[in-house]
Amino acid sequence: MRAGVASGVLGTLAVATAAGTANAAEPVTQTLELPVLTGDLAAQVAQSAQATQQAAANYQLHAERDAAAAAAAKEAKKDLAHAKAEAKQKAEAARKAAAERATRAAERTTLSTPASSNSFTSTSSSTATGSAAAVIAFVKAQIGDAYVSGGTGPNSWDCSGLMQTAFKQVGIDLPRVSQDQSTAGTQVSLDNLQPGDILYWGSAGSAYHVAVYVGDGMFVGAQNPSTGVAEKPLSYDPPTGAVRVL
Repeated sequence: MRAGVASGVLGTLAVATAAGTANAAEPVTQTLELPVLTGDLAAQVAQSAQATQQAAANYQLHAERDAAAAAAAKEAKKDLAHAKAEAKQKAEAARKAAAERATRAAERTTLSTPASSNSFTSTSSSTATGSAAAVIAFVKAQIGDAYVSGGTGPNSWDCSGLMQTAFKQVGIDLPRVSQDQSTAGTQVSLDNLQPGDILYWGSAGSAYHVAVYVGDGMFVGAQNPSTGVAEKPLSYDPPTGAVRVL
């Protein structure tokens, strides 16, 4: 009986093992379903790609425009600097030419006008007082300074710049140029000069040089580049006329 039971058990195990082996040999298959792009989703993807390309193109265009604008601004700045330098050179050349013309005119006047007698001082007042004394003290303090066309001090002057600054010390605002200064006051005779009178050379209203009479037959003015501010006798370069503003 025991032998029969054992035989039955062994038979059952064999059948189970065979069945397990058969099941293990069968492959396991699993199917994964991928999402399918619908028409709307495909259109959205295409639009997104197109928008990205357009953004890149716009960025490139703006970058090129910015670079062109920067280059144009740099070139314009260079042109402006060149124009300023050229204008400065022309202005300097014009000032030098004007100074040379004034010097030549003064020299021609000196050569063509005979030296006068002391008639200028025989009836002229020689004592400076009040505002005239202040003006004369100022111009004499500048003797030795350089003559520079357009100069208004403090160490270089042209003739009208010296007159304008000197009379400003006493509250009188003269015009800037000699032409206007020659008509700024009352015309006076050269044989009736008083200290502080403005002397001019040339015609009233078109004078090319001015100075101030300081008394005793002397005047002080910014003469020319070679002389500078100096005190000279009237006979050195007899003036054409005079105006009184004090």
